[in-house]
Amino acid sequence: MSIKSPMKRSSHGQKSLLTPRSKTANTLMIFGIGYFMMPLIWVILASTKSKPDLFSTFSLWFGHSFKLFDNLHSLFTQDGGLYLIWIKNTAIYSISSALGATLISAMAGYSLARFKFKGVVFLESMVLGLIMVPATALVMPLYLMFAKVNVVNTPWAVILPSLLNPFAAFLIRVYVLESIPEELIQAARIDRAGEFRIFWQIVLPMLRPALVTVFLFSLVASWNNFFLPLVMLSENHLYPVTVGLQAWFAQASQESGNSVLYNLVITGALVAVLPLIISFLFLQRYWRGGINAGAVK
Repeated sequence: MSIKSPMKRSSHGQKSLLTPRSKTANTLMIFGIGYFMMPLIWVILASTKSKPDLFSTFSLWFGHSFKLFDNLHSLFTQDGGLYLIWIKNTAIYSISSALGATLISAMAGYSLARFKFKGVVFLESMVLGLIMVPATALVMPLYLMFAKVNVVNTPWAVILPSLLNPFAAFLIRVYVLESIPEELIQAARIDRAGEFRIFWQIVLPMLRPALVTVFLFSLVASWNNFFLPLVMLSENHLYPVTVGLQAWFAQASQESGNSVLYNLVITGALVAVLPLIISFLFLQRYWRGGINAGAVK
């Protein structure tokens, strides 16, 4: 009687794991990745083309000459370096909004999760309800309110509305309920630690994975924000990069493609994406750290 070796049984077992359903899922995932990568690939390739090549060559391949560095030089020198001002404005708006939204959401989510007070159920319902309201629906009421207090056409008109993130507050609340034991907080209170000290020294370090998630979501939302600054700002030196590139695109469209601005809009879009990619690559280790901590627990 022949006996199969464990190695063969292990090999056979590994082959059996690759079911037709898993193959279909992997194929769909590959197509999905390709679908979402296609616009980025197009932007990268289009940024290397001259204006004639941009309209005369195949979209998903290089042009007759490599003009990326020329396009970058034109981008940073157009209108006296206006693009650099837009990038600076975008960084200020986004980082301020992301840090503020993360801190406010952390305090709100922790309060809803660990404090029992009258009306807490109503507040939780309000937070869930606000998640369903589109942010664009609040832009015009905010504009009318800010116009009354002379905040329109200032950086505060873009930063202040971005500080409130109901989804982030609800996410922090769920994370606190699942990851921070009530006994730990009670032990700190028995040791006569104040509520602010408990929050800053105990709760916040344990919330690091959730805080990084909220920060990145808020950063991306603020960086890509278009409609709010379009309504609130009227001077081009206050524009973020999204509104500024749209202004250049509108100018190029009015000139019927006779301007070099089409190349600058595409190259500017590529440059504007790079900080977000760097942020994700730099902060993803905190996600891994949070997952490993949860696995050990």
